[in-house]
Amino acid sequence: MAKVRPERQALRAHAALVYLFLYGPIAVLVVLSFNESGLPTAWTGFSTRWYAALAGAADIHRAVLNTLIVAVSATAVATILGTLLALGLERLKPRAWIDGLMFVPMIVPDIVLAIALLSFYTLLEMTLGLHSIIFSHIVFNIAFVAVVVRARLRNFDKSIVEASIDLGASEVGTFWRITLPVIAPGVIAGALIAFTLSIDEFVIAFFTAGAGPSSTTFPMLIYSMIRFGVTPEINAIATIVLFVSFTLILISQRINRPVANP
Repeated sequence: MAKVRPERQALRAHAALVYLFLYGPIAVLVVLSFNESGLPTAWTGFSTRWYAALAGAADIHRAVLNTLIVAVSATAVATILGTLLALGLERLKPRAWIDGLMFVPMIVPDIVLAIALLSFYTLLEMTLGLHSIIFSHIVFNIAFVAVVVRARLRNFDKSIVEASIDLGASEVGTFWRITLPVIAPGVIAGALIAFTLSIDEFVIAFFTAGAGPSSTTFPMLIYSMIRFGVTPEINAIATIVLFVSFTLILISQRINRPVANP
């Protein structure tokens, strides 16, 4: 048996510590969500009572519905606009400043983007509500969708598009029959990422939401609950959100595999 070199052992130990640091608190949270005790940190036994308690919470149901409305609406619009943006940028001559502009909504801190959007809505004298949150989520989701779709287009064989047009197909027909089916995995992956980001997003929604429960999203409700302390219900909610987020991200990564070159 080959002996593992000391430097490789050190790298493995370092990687293990990093993963423990990243996922250790998450694992503790998930375990405590099944704690029978009403205390959030004192383990007294296994129970699913806190998940059952969520089923009867009307305020949580309303917040979840608001979040789904925002996420589905923002994802649908952002997927269409982000895909069109990616296709348009691929046709242009590569320029660093154009690519940089596309990345701006992704790298700008959420608090800065939230203040900018709120100022813009105030300038327009726009009433805030779920619609303002949807518009705000569309702004930053477009960039994420465009990046994922462009990654798919990098391995796209453009000769099949030229062949389709040479054979008499229109550009619109070529897009629907050739281009879209090929880049569909990237489009779906971008949509899943946009949906996940929209569900989890708090800062921008907090700044651009209207008053009252009619425009309170799920993350905003969790924030209002956690101000009075961490409870087992919050651990259960966080576990569900983590499960949904990880599942969608894994699906998007699996769908958006690189195209194998023949």
